[in-house]
Amino acid sequence: MILGLIDEAVEAGARQAKACEVIGLDARTLQRWRAQDIGDDGRAGPKHAPGNKLSAMERARVLAIANGPQYRDVSPKQIVPRLADEGVYVASESTIYRILREEKLLKHREPSKPPTERYKPKEYVATGPNQVWSWDITYLCGPVRGTFFYFYAVIDVWSRKLVAWTLEEVECAERAQAMIAAACEREGVDRDQLVLHSDNGGPMKAATFLAYLQKIGMATSFSRPSVSNDNPYSESFFRTAKYRPEYPKKPFESLEKARAWATSFVDWYNTEHRHSSIKFVTPHQRHTGEDVELLALRSLLYEEAKARSPRRWTGTTRDWGRVGEVALNPEDEAA
Repeated sequence: MILGLIDEAVEAGARQAKACEVIGLDARTLQRWRAQDIGDDGRAGPKHAPGNKLSAMERARVLAIANGPQYRDVSPKQIVPRLADEGVYVASESTIYRILREEKLLKHREPSKPPTERYKPKEYVATGPNQVWSWDITYLCGPVRGTFFYFYAVIDVWSRKLVAWTLEEVECAERAQAMIAAACEREGVDRDQLVLHSDNGGPMKAATFLAYLQKIGMATSFSRPSVSNDNPYSESFFRTAKYRPEYPKKPFESLEKARAWATSFVDWYNTEHRHSSIKFVTPHQRHTGEDVELLALRSLLYEEAKARSPRRWTGTTRDWGRVGEVALNPEDEAA
């Protein structure tokens, strides 16, 4: 019944964490129950209060000390050792924190900003090309120390194809807008067809750029601040680019030479590179559907090889089945 109520609330639009909070269940406990498949309600703890629980008088004493003039402006981490110096022990730091939290007496008092809870981006699942794109900008060292060229790249999450790129001397929203517009026209993207994911860089969050995306009906998705794992496809692409043998060990001498290298690399990446996550076909083959026949022929080849020499195979042949779905920021981390 517990799991059913939570599922019903989530289907109605509630967040799972909030539903667990209302029902008195920790979200991690819920995840553990589902993973272990132990039934509806796995809580089997004691129904009585623990023997070491603070009494009402002891709890009141903790609150009186924490709110008293001597200690009201210091944290429990300061209260406990100061009391110890006076030969007094009332409770541990964690217990005092818990009591203050339950009484809603904890408040961020430092001049620094309080910690902000960042929620993981929404999961997007692509089942074909031009459904989910991911883009980012990386720096390429220029001829003068401290100067850079900016490599803009847009990846199709499903096929891994680089659907758009440009290399500029500046990092700005206008260049990004022109790049996205050209890619949409080239790929024949319709309104409300595509999700564009990025990090929180200036060009990505620029008002003019976001207004353009809204105008053409393109949904946006953003990573959490300073969390590169939320944009893994773009990060992986740039790592591949910068660790290729052809990547120069010295800074680029000019923008023209940087663009020449980028042109050669993108051509290799899209049409020659066999990508491990898509059954070792090229991004271009997967994007255009050519991989369907190619993977079928590979499966047939392996079956024929097993038939000729069955003793060399201890089990089934290699799985050359096509990858159907690709998820960006999946809710299930194991995926």
